[in-house]
Amino acid sequence: MENIIKDSNGNVLQDGDTVIAIKDLKVRGSSAVVKRGTKATNIRLCADGRHIESSSKEVKGLQLDAQFLKKA
Repeated sequence: MENIIKDSNGNVLQDGDTVIAIKDLKVRGSSAVVKRGTKATNIRLCADGRHIESSSKEVKGLQLDAQFLKKA
């Protein structure tokens, strides 16, 4: 069975979607912050059913919690 990951508005996310951060997110283990409104493109869904990975320039290689994102 495949996990269904939804954004903050309840929209179903799929691999390759573009999402936008709805609030500032601190990056663990770093002093960096993903600012509200930052776009993450070409996302990949994680197997845990809660996180996404992005390969966009601003948030490359980070796992973000889907509850703090909205589909663009």
